[in-house]
Amino acid sequence: MLNVVVLTGRLTETPELRHTPNGVPVTRFAVAVQRAFKSADGDYETDFINIVAWRSQAEFITRFFTKGQEIGIQGSIQTRRYTDKDGNKRTAFEVIVDRAHFVGPKHTADSQDVEPPVSFSNADTGDFAEITDDDDLPF
Repeated sequence: MLNVVVLTGRLTETPELRHTPNGVPVTRFAVAVQRAFKSADGDYETDFINIVAWRSQAEFITRFFTKGQEIGIQGSIQTRRYTDKDGNKRTAFEVIVDRAHFVGPKHTADSQDVEPPVSFSNADTGDFAEITDDDDLPF
């Protein structure tokens, strides 16, 4: 059986890190995902997808993502049945995060978009030397 979900959208709220009674980190939030086609009135509709992240993914998301920021999610759909406060039986559909990814520019505290920094471990330590004469290179 295959249950794979890949989404790219914007956070509708800033995720908050919570813990289960056993101390397991968890966060719940929604992602606004624009549909790929226009409706009859010519506008793109948006779906609001409920997301749940556990453990290290929950910690990662709550540390680096805020409301309005784009996020990429890989995961699976999970259903959950429950009885609401009025005694009605309900079913919830949620995407359980396997991996979360940065998408688009990084948001800073002053709300300006900044490209995420690129870091190469060897470049930071000075292990590379610039080659100025490329006559002997085979390509």
